Amino acid sequence: MRPHTTPWYLVLSSYWFASSFKWFLILLVLLPARVAELVPEAERATRLGFLFALGAVMALVGPPLWGYFSDRVGRRMPFLALGALLTAGALVWMAYAPSYLQLVLAYLLLQVADDMATGPYSALIPDLAARRERGVASGWLGVLQVGGQVTAGGVGFLLPSLQGQFLLIALVNLLAALLTLRFVGEVPGLRPQARGFLESLLAPWRSADFRWVWFTRFLVMLAQYSVQTYLQFYLADVVRVFQAFGRVVATEAFQAVALLGLLISLGAALSAVPAGRLSDHWGRKPAIYLAGAGLALLMLPLLLLPRFDVLLGLALVFGLFYGAYLAVDWALVADVLPDPEAHATDMGLWQTSIVLPQVLAGSLGVVVDTFNRHSGGLGYTVLFLLAALCFVLGTLLVRQIRSVR
Repeated sequence: MRPHTTPWYLVLSSYWFASSFKWFLILLVLLPARVAELVPEAERATRLGFLFALGAVMALVGPPLWGYFSDRVGRRMPFLALGALLTAGALVWMAYAPSYLQLVLAYLLLQVADDMATGPYSALIPDLAARRERGVASGWLGVLQVGGQVTAGGVGFLLPSLQGQFLLIALVNLLAALLTLRFVGEVPGLRPQARGFLESLLAPWRSADFRWVWFTRFLVMLAQYSVQTYLQFYLADVVRVFQAFGRVVATEAFQAVALLGLLISLGAALSAVPAGRLSDHWGRKPAIYLAGAGLALLMLPLLLLPRFDVLLGLALVFGLFYGAYLAVDWALVADVLPDPEAHATDMGLWQTSIVLPQVLAGSLGVVVDTFNRHSGGLGYTVLFLLAALCFVLGTLLVRQIRSVR
């Protein structure tokens, strides 16, 4: 397969498809279902919350740790191969775990294995894609991530067997790893990095551009996860009726939010590659400014027009801006990484800007409930205004990044 062609870009990011496919089903469907099978009803929320918290901690620590090990030995593919194998084993264990304790241990193994694979794997675009091609490469990455989510949604609907879903995820995971190992292979000319672990973790933060690209991504992700986390409650409490074109298109809030999520994913898939390609020619910052401004402005009609038919259109437009942002921002961080021999460590650290907002967004529920008690729906107004502010700041502060146009 010839490098730097569309098929090669698809294979290069194929494991992101598998990862997105896996986590969509695990977090939304399979983990809650397995907990419900194994623990008393009164303890379900607590036990599930513990697993989510465990996963969040692992996701903060694991990618930079395994990225460091990868940089230290100057190899990517052994970590992907072993991580994919252990991931498949953990999924089978989770599918048939006979107790909650075994489910916890299997989930812990899944987190370790996933970080082992994806920490080093996240360095492949900075390693292999030239600066002028990173927008396109990142665009295809975005398409495959979204495609994994959409495919997972279809599998969750069409395949009723929980064990069958676990096994299918394991198979997809192994196939994606095999494709990458066969057609991408080891990064040529990658030299082992001699720095110690602590020095490797501290080194990228000395770069002002890395600090700014981390912080701006953190703000945008905090805005996105703040809206996503409480959108189902907003639909149930404020929108209530899920009609479009005079017809009822959903009877429950969870169905309505799934439909909105599908439209967001569709929009993101449509915009990711064109936005990435344009950023290769016109620069990263103009694309970020346009996408970020669009995301911020969409918070206003979300508040002022709480009608489901309006929300359907807004979801598609939101997806277009969001897909563009994700594609270009991945290329942006690849451009500013300070040390070519430490790409895996640095990308692992950058990924914490995606995980940490998910944790913080969960804590905003207290704010939403407090304001809602004062006035019905006020909590959502505060939440969406906060999201708009984060979108604006996360967009404007990109101007502080000096080494990228």
